Amino acid sequence: MTGFNDQVISEFRQNKGKLGGMFEGWRLILLTTTGAKSGERRTNPLGYLEIDGKTVVVASNMGAPRHPGWYHNIRHDHRVTIETGTESYEAIAAIPPAAERDTLFAKVVAEDPGFAEYQAKTTRELPVVILHRIDDRVRGMGHFLVEVHEWLREELKTVRAGVEDLVAGRADSLTLEKSLRAHCVSFCEALTKHHTGEDMGAFPMLAQRFPALAPVLAKLGEDHVVVATSQKRIRELVEGYVHGESDPIRLRDDFDELAGKLEAHFAYEERTVVTALNVTAHG
Repeated sequence: MTGFNDQVISEFRQNKGKLGGMFEGWRLILLTTTGAKSGERRTNPLGYLEIDGKTVVVASNMGAPRHPGWYHNIRHDHRVTIETGTESYEAIAAIPPAAERDTLFAKVVAEDPGFAEYQAKTTRELPVVILHRIDDRVRGMGHFLVEVHEWLREELKTVRAGVEDLVAGRADSLTLEKSLRAHCVSFCEALTKHHTGEDMGAFPMLAQRFPALAPVLAKLGEDHVVVATSQKRIRELVEGYVHGESDPIRLRDDFDELAGKLEAHFAYEERTVVTALNVTAHG
């Protein structure tokens, strides 16, 4: 099959996506994935459908008892390259949850009954995969997450400035302490709400659709626990601060430790899940 695939791929690229012989009239794309074991790039010609504005492929393997290799690959790395014959673009491959998969497969069969025949040949459920084009112009949940992070970063700066004022003994200490407590409460509540929303909503949704993100999401969840512990200590220090008795330098050092952990967490999250969140919102 490797030699046959290579021949099809070569003809596809030479003729801008048009093929003759047994594939004449077929709608094909070239899907390039990263090998789950080898780490090497693998290209497969695949039939595809456009359903509800989505590019959809089915891991049918012509009804064979095992999933095709490319499907195993996207479960380990959802980043793929698509060639249509006239263009090449980067995409990410999403695996829809059960109910959505069933609805999509019914639409697939309505357009191409051959997939029902493939399903009838095997006891495995044929996976349906949505290929989301990565488009930086599209604004979605990922961009919203970055905007929330930016707001939290600004709030963090405000609280940090108030802590520095306490250390330096600037202005009226009672007014400063009251203002610092208010900002700290606002920041801590917003951060807790943000992380709870991710743990309960965004992360489980991403885990379903992008199995390759499992280690990333596990790390982000662990970060939330670490940040919550630091955040609790900071809030206790701020709310229990007494001018002339409490140590402002300890407060500043603890706060800087939290800020460092939080910025590392935000940066990692933005590198790893923003694109998946954006395409999911528009898919």
